[in-house]
Amino acid sequence: MALGFALALSAALLVYVLTPGVRLLVTKLGMIDYPGKRRVHQRPIPRGGGLAIYAAFWLVILIGTKMSSTPFNMDLLWLFIGSSFLVFVGLLDDRYDLPPLMKLIGQIIAAVVVVLGGHRIEFLSNPWGGMIHIGGWGIPLTVLWLVTVTNMINFIDGLDGLAAGVSGIACVSLAVVAIRMNRPGIALLTMILAGSAFGFLPYNFNPARIFMGDAGAMFLGFMISVFAVDGALKGATAIALVIPVLALGVPVMDTFFAVIRRLLVGKPFYQADQGHLHHRLLALGLTQRQAVYTIYALSGFMGMSAVAALSLDTGQLLSVVALILVVACVFAQKVGVLPAKEHRHLHR
Repeated sequence: MALGFALALSAALLVYVLTPGVRLLVTKLGMIDYPGKRRVHQRPIPRGGGLAIYAAFWLVILIGTKMSSTPFNMDLLWLFIGSSFLVFVGLLDDRYDLPPLMKLIGQIIAAVVVVLGGHRIEFLSNPWGGMIHIGGWGIPLTVLWLVTVTNMINFIDGLDGLAAGVSGIACVSLAVVAIRMNRPGIALLTMILAGSAFGFLPYNFNPARIFMGDAGAMFLGFMISVFAVDGALKGATAIALVIPVLALGVPVMDTFFAVIRRLLVGKPFYQADQGHLHHRLLALGLTQRQAVYTIYALSGFMGMSAVAALSLDTGQLLSVVALILVVACVFAQKVGVLPAKEHRHLHR
């Protein structure tokens, strides 16, 4: 995968070169994130930097298809159209703060475009052997998966460098999985996306000079979800469903616990709060950098677990998943992501 490493490095360098220009552009367009009640930063910072990630990724894809003699096929074309529309919606949100429903509709449209272009779940693995063909149900199921993962990455974009780093780490683990599953094309795409995410970090790590905004967070989440569909979810064993969930362990768990937390305290599950993992780590006294490093470490562990899962049989896999879930629940309650029982009535 020498070509994969070269293209990933190219994507990282291209993002690094493009970001200052994008910063000037989004500033002139008024894409500014001002300090507020749910904001951690204390000064106005430009947002919309995801445009550099998006542009670098697709430019390197064009270069890569030429270098590898692989045509820019219809699958990539539909993915380009869907992701471009999503980035457009994200940029509008970064400028005008779109209503959540409008943003959700945009995500669904982008997902439908990609699914109709051929990126869809067609089979579900049976833990006891074989595959279950789901026919037309694959379309809504894939749309649900794409929109869910897109929002998971968007939800964790709360600290400098967090979404970019976690996305890059997830991409690395999914690339390794794709290589081991003999899917070099998906591995190549995922490595380029990893390079694009990591290349943004010099400008986005604390203290951030620019935020990726919804355009960047939604693009990264969307592309990761598509690559999981085309890669790990095509597997014929019980691990097919588990691997992408493990690779995305931190955003998956954070979203899952957010829903549980809000239901336990009597709030609508979609109502924003200050209980996400990064909020709780800051509340415990960690600095932004310490909190981000902690979440990077957790993401790395989950990524390695996803790769290790390839070597497990069904029984071992279920045991490992159960153990991780128990440990995650205990950890979540200790840091306050899940409220202790004696405190739940205080929030009602």
